Amino acid sequence: MATEQSFVEYICEQISDAGIITYRKMFSEYIVYVNDKPIILVCDNTPFVKIKDEIKDLMENADTGEPYTGAKEHYVLDIDNSDFAVKVIKILENITPYPKPKKRKTK
Repeated sequence: MATEQSFVEYICEQISDAGIITYRKMFSEYIVYVNDKPIILVCDNTPFVKIKDEIKDLMENADTGEPYTGAKEHYVLDIDNSDFAVKVIKILENITPYPKPKKRKTK
């Protein structure tokens, strides 16, 4: 089941206090960026964040799952609790590096 764009827009509204929020569609699923850093993977209308020691205590009661077959296990973020989600996102944004720029192909 593909993620609905309206759900991704809802996620962006819920975490709008975390920084500059953008998203990109990838193979019928989405990645949500905070300040140009990939933070949330949205698959099957479920928001996933990486399992990191820095959020372990906050996410101790969170469900976990694989966003797609073959992926590492991730936490499922409670996006309906906006204050909690923003708190988690801000921690992850601080420890997540910017994506490496893609090299252009030359002929």
